[in-house]
Amino acid sequence: MGDGLIDVGALADIPPQGARVVKTAAGCVAVFRTADDRVFALDDRCPHKGGPLSEGIVHGTRVTCPLHNWVFDLATGEAQGADEGRVATHAVTVAGGRILIDAALLARRAVA
Repeated sequence: MGDGLIDVGALADIPPQGARVVKTAAGCVAVFRTADDRVFALDDRCPHKGGPLSEGIVHGTRVTCPLHNWVFDLATGEAQGADEGRVATHAVTVAGGRILIDAALLARRAVA
């Protein structure tokens, strides 16, 4: 897309409180859909033990890592509670039922 956004699929392709993985040159990104149809994108790797966050449980605007139950805020990527850590977040938009991620951010990460 000419406006710096990558179309990664339809909102309808992700069930409410579910996730899908998008493979990029910068690594895998987990795209989450909440029960109220908000969409968030995070790196698909827990900083604790590398667990696939896309396989975690989405509850409200948080996801719980499937390996060791760390909980992350989908908007900020910050670990919740006593756990310390952060997952990179990615700008995401929904337009016309399609999920769009900021291509420039992903490209910068691929170079870093």
